[in-house]
Order: sequence, then C-alpha cells, then structure tokens
Amino acid sequence: MQKDAYTLILEAIDGGVYRPGDRLVEAELAERLGVSRTPVREALQRLETQSMLTRDGRSLIVASLDHNQLAELYVVRAELEGLAARLAAKHASPEEVKVLADMAEQDRSHLNDPAALSRANRRFHRQIHLASHNRYLVQQLELVHRSMALLATTSLAAEGRGPVALAEHLAIVKAIAAGDAAGAQQALRSHISKAFETRLKLDAGAS
Repeated sequence: MQKDAYTLILEAIDGGVYRPGDRLVEAELAERLGVSRTPVREALQRLETQSMLTRDGRSLIVASLDHNQLAELYVVRAELEGLAARLAAKHASPEEVKVLADMAEQDRSHLNDPAALSRANRRFHRQIHLASHNRYLVQQLELVHRSMALLATTSLAAEGRGPVALAEHLAIVKAIAAGDAAGAQQALRSHISKAFETRLKLDAGAS
C-alpha cells in the first residue's frame, strides 16, 4: 500500500530527517516525496492542526516541546503505557509474549547504536500496545508517540541508559509473561519515569 504525503512527512519527523526547528517547504517536500504539491499542502495543514508543525512568520517549522509540555506528555505516557502493560498481562497470547521476549533480547545487539536502539524501543512499546487488545488505548498511545517524535534526541543516547533500559524491558516482559498485571503496570511506569529523568538530565546538559 502506497503511503500518503502525511504519513511520509510524519515518518521523516519521527526518523529525525526533520528535527524541531527545521523549516518545511511545500515545493521541496513535493519533489523529495515524488508527489504533487496539493497532497503535501493538505498534509502540512493537518500536521499544523495537530501541533506537529508551528508557524514562524510565513514558514512552517517542526514544533518543539517546552519543559511543561514535556512533563505533561510523560505523565500521560506513563499512565497509558502502564495500562497497556496491565492489559497485556491479562490478554496477551503466548505468541505475543514470545515476540516481546525476542524483541527485548535483540536489544542487546543495539546497545552501542542509540538510533537503532530507539527504533527497536518504539517497536517494543508498540507491541505492548497491541498486546493490550484495546483499540482505543492503542489509538491514544499513537497520539502520544506521535508527539514523542518532536523530541530532538532519544533518552537512550545517554551514557549507560541502554543496558539499564534493556533490563527494564526484560522485567516488563517477565511480568507480562507471568500474568502479573499490577507488576507489569508498575514495571512499565517505572521504565517511563526513568526515561523522563534521563531526558531531563540530557536537556539540562544541553542548555
């Protein structure tokens, strides 16, 4: 299935091709994506209404999150992700648990590559969302993770964060596999809390 201009631009932001503060020019995007300007214009308008893009004079730029927005985002993420883990512990099939376990183990090969680890991390969390078997929760988490794309760096780039995050992932999988709903919820909420703490330290160091 061919991806539309909206999805392609969103993926480019999520993949770091366009970072917060980067200017998006309709004509350049149309040429780069190999589509006409009309779908690009519509995609940019849609991304602006979703606060993924913001105005800088007459230009549209990739939005960035201030400290308060970041804190609000992580509060919501911790609650929703925790709920997803809780439901996954109750509803995940043995096959889904096996896939999660395999994903966590594969993280070991990415420990020295923050970008690859970040991509693997997104797939891991997405798998937990799907294993919750709650379509409305999955939709809300997609909105949250779309906003996460506005963060210029990954917390997994912090010194020593990769191995710790891997251990946290393994603990989450263990609780889900055991059907421990409360344990899975707490493990995932703690994981998100540690990621937020790491990001705050990264931002403090960059400022």
